[in-house]
Amino acid sequence: MSEKSKFSGCPATGIGSMPGGDAREAAKTVTGSFADGQGMPYLAELPARGPGADMIGRSVGLLVEMYGHVEPSGWRISDRPGRDTRRARSWLGEDLDALEEFTQGYEGLLKVQAVGPWTLAAALELRGGEAMLADAGACRDLAGSLAEGLRAHLAEVRRRMPGATVVLQLDEPSVTAVLLGRVRSASGYRTYRAVDRQVVESALRDVLAAVGEDGTTLVHSCAPEVPVALLRRAGADGVSLDFSLLTEREEEAIGEAVEGGTQLFLGVVPSTDAASEGLSDPGGSVMGVRTLWRRLGLNPGTLAESVTITPSCGLAGASPAYARTALAHSARAARSLADNPE
Repeated sequence: MSEKSKFSGCPATGIGSMPGGDAREAAKTVTGSFADGQGMPYLAELPARGPGADMIGRSVGLLVEMYGHVEPSGWRISDRPGRDTRRARSWLGEDLDALEEFTQGYEGLLKVQAVGPWTLAAALELRGGEAMLADAGACRDLAGSLAEGLRAHLAEVRRRMPGATVVLQLDEPSVTAVLLGRVRSASGYRTYRAVDRQVVESALRDVLAAVGEDGTTLVHSCAPEVPVALLRRAGADGVSLDFSLLTEREEEAIGEAVEGGTQLFLGVVPSTDAASEGLSDPGGSVMGVRTLWRRLGLNPGTLAESVTITPSCGLAGASPAYARTALAHSARAARSLADNPE
């Protein structure tokens, strides 16, 4: 590898969402699962609490001079902060309080998540009901507002957890659909025009830069066809994806990413109870990762420093007991990868 990863000492982590509505219990789980160097704790999201705690609502609450409210069809832009925006900000404060309580004296990587500008543009509605994605000027304003809000949010996290090195994760499950013109209009009868790759890359770069010059970033998508090369050019230090969705077409980009020092966050642990068969074997969970490494001709000795193990996606749909199991299994699978890279 030509560069050393910024994620040194991060064998495992979670994606972001957790089940239930108890902020203290979620914070206790995500910090306890990754204690003693087992991985990277994170600011949990609890969408089961309702609108404002969902991933779109959480990020609407971060926006500066841009507000949202809930319609039957989803989140829509508002002229002023209403009840829904205030609720989103209140829940974020509650989650920060809980995380601060369980990270006293913590020194190490600490992750916070926000929806990226393109998934937000695909989900947020303009006043007429169409997605913000339909309006290039609105997309630029949205990216600027999000970047400004993230700078303030990250400053608050650093103030509360001064020993931590804060990592920004942008959730971009819709970015591939945006690039390929697959996002459906409000009527459902047509799709929005594909956005130019350079425009997508530029907005992502601006929002990722909110972390600061020496900050650490990653972009997550649990959708197929993650544009790994574009995310790297936009400045992501790490790329997080569902390992089961990788195809041979994407392997070259994966190999180039590893050789360029990009950290791979590979979702190999099922994110729901229903898909959890075989979870008793940590080594089996990462067998496919070892196989990929051999196929790419990469040095097995780089596995532990290049790969972080995660669940395949967020854990909001899991039971609380299984969410704890999935995070603990991710840490055990990462240890297996480090102990037996071949």
